[in-house]
Amino acid sequence: MDLKNLQTFIMVAELGSFTKAAEKLGYSQSTVSFQIKQLETELNTQLFERINHTVALTERGRESLKYAHEIGKLARKMGEESESASHVQGHVRVAMSDSLCSHLLGEKLLDFWRQYPGITLQVINTGTEEMFRLLDHNEADFVFTLDSHIYNAEYVIVQEEKVGMHFVTGMENPLRGRKSLSLRELICQPFILTEKGMSYRRLMDERLAALSMEVQPILEVGNTDVICRLVEQGAGISFLPDYATEQSVAEGRMSYLDTQELPVEVWRQILYHRDKWVSPQMQKVMEFFR
Repeated sequence: MDLKNLQTFIMVAELGSFTKAAEKLGYSQSTVSFQIKQLETELNTQLFERINHTVALTERGRESLKYAHEIGKLARKMGEESESASHVQGHVRVAMSDSLCSHLLGEKLLDFWRQYPGITLQVINTGTEEMFRLLDHNEADFVFTLDSHIYNAEYVIVQEEKVGMHFVTGMENPLRGRKSLSLRELICQPFILTEKGMSYRRLMDERLAALSMEVQPILEVGNTDVICRLVEQGAGISFLPDYATEQSVAEGRMSYLDTQELPVEVWRQILYHRDKWVSPQMQKVMEFFR
């Protein structure tokens, strides 16, 4: 079985188009059609239905795609074991929440590039709904979400972790140290939050709305570093993930507030589309983010 035919099969399934697959692979459309026909003959089955210029996997095609991915993974693993890291190269597109960027794209990214100088990275900051639209249209290779737990058979979960969340304030705020603050008392305070509708801000707003409450922030900004600095300086309070605040809390620059429980569950998840071909460079970037 020709691995190139399998790669072409995966690409057509991923893009839903013989023409787009040919452009992506640098082949003519007739070559792509010939490779698919060759594979169908070898497997003695029809892999795609072609109706009114649309291309969709048949039931046998979906089953065959799973095996094609497994064969591709084994072939890549065999190749990677005989190839040094410096030869892994290519472009990777990842969609993620803006509030994850400052936490993830620091000095360790420079170490990653020293190890894999041939890999280029495009980070797309957007909301969760748009992330999955990008995945579904192959406009992002994988996504790194910060939201409620996501499970869908269309996507492969590479890694997931529940994230702790707290209301935080500066050390001079009179609410610091008070026990069992009521949510109704808390929401009257000046808030500095991420944009409305984005990840954990949306989840907080939804939970408060269920209790007939609402926060009117004095500032909305996506960068958590900016929010932390303003909170430390006493400009207001915020609702932030622990990974963004734990160092400041440990160093005595801000404090967690003791509030009534707000049942918000936030998860960090790395996911990609089940029909996506995981290239060596994509695998290395996902391992970095893990």
